[in-house]
Amino acid sequence: MCGIVAYVGPRQAHEVIIKGLKRLEYRGYDSAGIALLNGGLNIYKKKGKVSDLEEHLYENNLNSNIGIGHTRWATHGEPNDENAHPHYSHSKKLAIIHNGIIENYSSLKQELINKGHTFESETDSEVFIHFIEDIQENNDCSLDEAVRLALTKVVGAYAIVIMSKDDPNLLIAARKGSPLVIGIGKDEFFLASDATPIIEYTNEVVYLNDYEIAVIDNNELKLKNTQDVVSTPYIQTLDMELEAIEKGGYEHFMLKEIFEQPKSIGDCMRGRLNANEGRLVLGGIREYANKLVNADRIVIVACGTSWHAGLVAEYFIEEFCRIPVEVEYASEFRYRNPIINEGDIVFAISQSGETADTLAAIELAKSKGAIIFGVCNVVGSSISRVSHEGAYTHAGPEIGVASTKAFTAQLTVLNMIALRVAHKKGTITERRYHELLVELENIPAKVEKALKLDNQIKEISETFKDARNFLYLGRGYNFPVALEGALKLKEISYIHAEGYPAAEMKHGPIALIDEEMPVVVIATRDSSYDKVVSNIQEVRARKGRVIAVVTEGDALIPQMAEFVIEVPKTDEALMPMVSVIPLQLLSYHIAVMRGCNVDQPRNLAKSVTVE
Repeated sequence: MCGIVAYVGPRQAHEVIIKGLKRLEYRGYDSAGIALLNGGLNIYKKKGKVSDLEEHLYENNLNSNIGIGHTRWATHGEPNDENAHPHYSHSKKLAIIHNGIIENYSSLKQELINKGHTFESETDSEVFIHFIEDIQENNDCSLDEAVRLALTKVVGAYAIVIMSKDDPNLLIAARKGSPLVIGIGKDEFFLASDATPIIEYTNEVVYLNDYEIAVIDNNELKLKNTQDVVSTPYIQTLDMELEAIEKGGYEHFMLKEIFEQPKSIGDCMRGRLNANEGRLVLGGIREYANKLVNADRIVIVACGTSWHAGLVAEYFIEEFCRIPVEVEYASEFRYRNPIINEGDIVFAISQSGETADTLAAIELAKSKGAIIFGVCNVVGSSISRVSHEGAYTHAGPEIGVASTKAFTAQLTVLNMIALRVAHKKGTITERRYHELLVELENIPAKVEKALKLDNQIKEISETFKDARNFLYLGRGYNFPVALEGALKLKEISYIHAEGYPAAEMKHGPIALIDEEMPVVVIATRDSSYDKVVSNIQEVRARKGRVIAVVTEGDALIPQMAEFVIEVPKTDEALMPMVSVIPLQLLSYHIAVMRGCNVDQPRNLAKSVTVE
């Protein structure tokens, strides 16, 4: 959840680290800090954003070629200067940055207090570095051996980097359950939670695996695991451009990413789909394609926006593949005793590929013999590595905390997988198959057209920016879109919003409707159209204020709704990729008008890598 950066090499470490922390601030932004070796092991940290830390650093001597930095999303202890990272060890000869949660920190802390340790923060991370130092002193061993021994005792998730006052060329890193990548330059090394702080300097990286420890000393990288088994670093080349992580003239990353969707959807299909030739190729599902075709059921596990994508996929897969689908919150799935049989198919969906609950759900499913198909965006991420097969969405970096282009990219991949299976299985006619290939290929152009509604949606947002509640309604394929629209509004504008199946309105939510209640209805032309029209009439009869998303050319609903947003005509099965666009823009503009921090909404972080 937090962002960590470290550097050792000929450059000024603080410059690399501060720039890196700004790029990782989407992972956490309630406090930040750095540690440098400059006449001693010095820590500088501050509550607030990285810019507040920069101001705090002004006029300090920051000359150093080694350092570690952290931007925090609070777990143990409130956001303040004391709980900010990095943290000192008891002797103040060691410093640590940590992303994750140490679950047994309380018992470790009590043991250390009994030995005379005192603590300056409420964090589990400070306990962690005290524990490592205690092991080093009591075992008279090297620091990397002390780290290894400590990792065999702690319970929980971690990505850590440690530096030592006594060794100006040493960085020690380790991971379990939280991501960590090492960039390899010329006589220099960069460490970070993801590749965004690294790509400016090098495109050669090593992704640490769970239970791996990296020791960087005197321009040399060595890897071993917690069992003390040495391994050879596997160096990968990043396929990422620096421009992809810049705002490119947009006011916010979220707006940039909304407007990138015609390109990101097209990138997702590139090389995979050619409607003219009737070709749909997904190399990532080749080996287990027959398992998919013959599956008795598919279980989808995901969280948040990815869960909504899974709900849309449920409709699509069941309609065209005729395979039963269950969509599970990964956070609930892992704590049940789910019935998973050997050979069952589990789809794991995650933008980052590092979502802790989804990874835990995969581990549980694999232990029962399930076949895992990963759908994620980040190359080299944990989910991509633990899945049997799967597909990348190729959406490019998504920096805004509220996910937008990841949703439509996930739908693109899931729809392509479903069409490939349906065609191979023979549960879709050739005519319908080719219709959907053509329609899918045309989605980027339709999204481009929907984005031209931006000014109209901005005007509607002005009317409702001060609303205290919103209701979102949809049926069929558009029900998950209603959920996603409500989630976006909640996330970034802090307005209470709920999404419902339109038919469920009469089973409770209708009691909330009055002249102050905005009701967003996704009412595009589909098999449920007449029913949705009836729902709109019911809302209007109770003086609710209707914002309707309709298919262009609709003549009926504009007579009933106060505001109408027309989207291009699209096949019902693919409409969610188009109908979601106005809802993303609506949430964005309302949040901006309310003065909210769109890219860094309060209490949220981009990737939930801890429970």
